[in-house]
Amino acid sequence: MRFIVSTSILLKQLQSISGASSSSTVLPILENFLFEIKDNLLTISATDLQTSMVTSLQIEAKEEGRVAMPSKILIETLKTLPDQPVAFSVDTNTLAIEISAGDGKYKLSGENADDFPKIPVVDNVSTVALNASILSEAINKTLFAVSSDELRPAMSGVLVQLAEQSITFVSTDAHKLVRYRRTDISSEKPTSFILPKKALALLKSSLPSDDTIVSVEYNNTNAFFQFGNIHLICRLIDERYPDYEAVIPQVNPNKLTVDRLLFLNTLRRVVIFANKTTHQVRLKISGSELHISAEDLDFSNEAHERLNCQFEGEDMEIGFNAKFLVEMLSNLNSSEVVIEMSTPNRAGLLIPAMKEDNEDILMLVMPVMLNNI
Repeated sequence: MRFIVSTSILLKQLQSISGASSSSTVLPILENFLFEIKDNLLTISATDLQTSMVTSLQIEAKEEGRVAMPSKILIETLKTLPDQPVAFSVDTNTLAIEISAGDGKYKLSGENADDFPKIPVVDNVSTVALNASILSEAINKTLFAVSSDELRPAMSGVLVQLAEQSITFVSTDAHKLVRYRRTDISSEKPTSFILPKKALALLKSSLPSDDTIVSVEYNNTNAFFQFGNIHLICRLIDERYPDYEAVIPQVNPNKLTVDRLLFLNTLRRVVIFANKTTHQVRLKISGSELHISAEDLDFSNEAHERLNCQFEGEDMEIGFNAKFLVEMLSNLNSSEVVIEMSTPNRAGLLIPAMKEDNEDILMLVMPVMLNNI
């Protein structure tokens, strides 16, 4: 088995799918790429059993064949080579691999392709088409709020709800929640499923920045994403997602409107002086003035800043984890943000002051108990 390919083209394809590989001591085959050649088409696969990525490219090859190649050494070698044709020769009996590039020759051992896990195939699926920029925006807006708690597997992914006139993405870790909805996407068959965090992170880094159409196919066990020459397949999280609508407060008479960037930068400064465990900041709102403060009693650190704002409601004080607020404000695009609140012990809602067309985003953050200053 022999083929020739450009080092830069091959490296780009390998790097685009390498995140799906696994450093597994139980199944060492998962540390490999599967190379398959048929009709001058090289198909490369990587998987960790839960998430798989496949890419393909045209090459020069006179033989067909399959072999698993170690991913780490292959990528590290290609990184050091200039852009030039590189020839791969594989002994199908011993699985010895020889790489020839310019005046250099490099040898490594392959693995039996039959030992590589089978990539799930499309079967009994429903389909929805999404613009790559919309999917990327949805991932950016929700991924940061996904839980890392292994005891709550349902919350370790993003809930996707397809309806007749909308698509909704939801993530939460019980301290913060994001609901991102698009009304320009429709589905004939209303359904919902939970996409795992790793697959979404891989999608985020792989999606093109243009308006490429991404085909999303799904069944009861897997979701299949296809764009360009990239395929990503992931196993869905088979859990019941919590009733997130029940925790969103519906009556919020206190509405604070403030410049998003000013508020964000103020929080980044003030949190430096906050307790390193709670990251607590205090918001004291009175009329058109927002007083932001934090303290760390253990080190006698303290910070106070004032901002102009617009406020509807009764004067109030409320505490939040500044790290959560910073994450949320960083993932909103509007020039001004509205924080809707009811009482100091109930969740606050962050929404853009100006909504984009076909887009509706709501972020919820739980309060923290105020310490007396």
